[in-house]
Amino acid sequence: MTEKYFVVLKDIAKRWNGKLGVEDVSLDIPEGSFVALLGPSGCGKSTTLRLLAGLEIPDEGQILIDGRDVTTSAASDRNLSMVFQSYALFPHLSVAENVMFGLKVRRVPKAERLEKLKRALEITGLLGYEGRKPGELSGGQRQRVALARAIVAGQRLCLMDEPLSNLDAKLRHSVRKDIKKLQQDLGITVVYVTHDQTEAMSMADMVVLMKDGRIQQIGTPEQLYNAPVNTFVAEFVGAPPMALIEGGALAGYGDELTIGIRAENVVQAETGSGRLKCTVTECEFLGAETLIGLDHKSAVGLTLMVPGLSLRPVGQPIEITFRDEDLHVFEKNGNRALAAAGA
Repeated sequence: MTEKYFVVLKDIAKRWNGKLGVEDVSLDIPEGSFVALLGPSGCGKSTTLRLLAGLEIPDEGQILIDGRDVTTSAASDRNLSMVFQSYALFPHLSVAENVMFGLKVRRVPKAERLEKLKRALEITGLLGYEGRKPGELSGGQRQRVALARAIVAGQRLCLMDEPLSNLDAKLRHSVRKDIKKLQQDLGITVVYVTHDQTEAMSMADMVVLMKDGRIQQIGTPEQLYNAPVNTFVAEFVGAPPMALIEGGALAGYGDELTIGIRAENVVQAETGSGRLKCTVTECEFLGAETLIGLDHKSAVGLTLMVPGLSLRPVGQPIEITFRDEDLHVFEKNGNRALAAAGA
């Protein structure tokens, strides 16, 4: 039943001159949830958001928001707000004027505008910045102004298109927490486009991973990490990515299988007792741990995770082992195998 979902996309398709944008996209979003559309460049995530926003009209399928069919409705009729990668602020207007611009256009009474402005600035930590122009603000502050503008709109659905891409790493981490807290405090539904799996995994209740215009997997961050439905999901989600090993390299697995293993489940073995004999290709010290890259002719992306500082010379032989219950088994076509590991 679609009634229990706040946003519903049914079999959506969009093509340009026969070229695929998105195909067969179906998605049910509960009210108050934080949904991340994740994937590499060109996967269709921004197209999906634009279709939901009303900036594009689908060639096939249906879009419902709060039980209302908005498939062909204008963006202004969809009762939603948007936050873009570019802050889209008027440089000649003050923070207060930027935040209240939409309310003024809609002829909201002045007293109500000021009340909403004060609340939005309190929530975003911008009180005291009302008179400043965007050029006097940092990147993080400008993005908070864009968030404040979305808040005063008072819509139950907010769409965000890579809003943190223009910020440095430290600011991204800070504003990421701000956005998540805002979403929870206001109880709004957020659909958030990103190519950064760390953003998606840390912020979203539900992640929608896309590739080549199609949805690969929908689930919680834990589901995508611990039970990827195919090798694309396995390699895309997680840092470092899941390593993939040809099944024939491991006893009990055939050449028709691909075996996945996470770095945290790889253990260095005593010489002569390992399941794979590898050589060190690189070491990356991250403070709390060292990631040791390993080379094996039948594997891609093998990594050993060691606590603290543990540098090894490149070319050093090393043997590794792992438990069968920590392995992910995939068929030759890349899809997760139904049979138990080692069966």
